[in-house]
Amino acid sequence: MKKFWNFINSNPNGGDTGERTLYLNGPIASETWFGDEITPGMFKADLDDGVGPLTVWINSDGGDVFAAARIYTMLREYSQNHKGRVTVKIDGVAASAASVIAIAGDQTLMSPVSYMLIHNPMTFSFGDGGDMLRAKELLDEVKEGIINAYEAKTGLS
Repeated sequence: MKKFWNFINSNPNGGDTGERTLYLNGPIASETWFGDEITPGMFKADLDDGVGPLTVWINSDGGDVFAAARIYTMLREYSQNHKGRVTVKIDGVAASAASVIAIAGDQTLMSPVSYMLIHNPMTFSFGDGGDMLRAKELLDEVKEGIINAYEAKTGLS
């Protein structure tokens, strides 16, 4: 199965330096439909397969905020459990749900020609007025969760 992330060893001469690089390119999804999505389940197996400082390169238009929240938490746990420092580098775009993953690093760096897109969460909903109210309540909760992560990263309200 094609994956839009790839862990590589940082030592071009071979041998394990303990440093890891991860490239996240593509949509963020809870499950794979086309074989090119970044899913939390597949991601966790690769993340847990090593230790050491980790550099995460991101170029993603975003996707599923719940999947991004899981990946965010995995990266924070990786760092906080002393498996290694996490540095995030945005080389193209970290849009929407990918911006949540981008702020998981101990350090987040952006190329001068890269972009981060942050917006209110969105959804599609179908049903009666009660269904629409529940959808709004869910969006409000999701927004609060995202804001919590941004506030934790920046120290700003």
